[in-house]
Amino acid sequence: MTPELTVLALAALWQVVQIVLMAIPANLELGTAKTLSPRDPEHLQKPLMDQVSPRTGRLHRAMSNHFEGLILFTIAVLVVTRGGQSSLLTQTCAWVYLAARILYVPAYAFGWVPGRSIIWAVGLGATVLMLLAALA
Repeated sequence: MTPELTVLALAALWQVVQIVLMAIPANLELGTAKTLSPRDPEHLQKPLMDQVSPRTGRLHRAMSNHFEGLILFTIAVLVVTRGGQSSLLTQTCAWVYLAARILYVPAYAFGWVPGRSIIWAVGLGATVLMLLAALA
């Protein structure tokens, strides 16, 4: 397995951690009657994430953002791996992506401005560099 694929597996596991980091406070704040329900709009009055604390809402948005970033990162890893373009640069970019995604969670949860946006840009930049390196 290439280092990039290893990082992809770790990034997927990090996504699971993010789900738990969001789900625990959401369940504590909303109660299981709501979180285990079918979440039909007519019974909830407003979306669940509009009913949680600001920090839990941020954890939810960070989790959703990682799903989005993970799509591009997965494409980059597949292009690099299937194209036989793994290099020190792509391997470093993969690790930078993962580090940025890990740092992004507390940055978002605690409202670090502009740190959250900078960390996000570093992760995206690492993904883009991987793609460009694969095309070179």
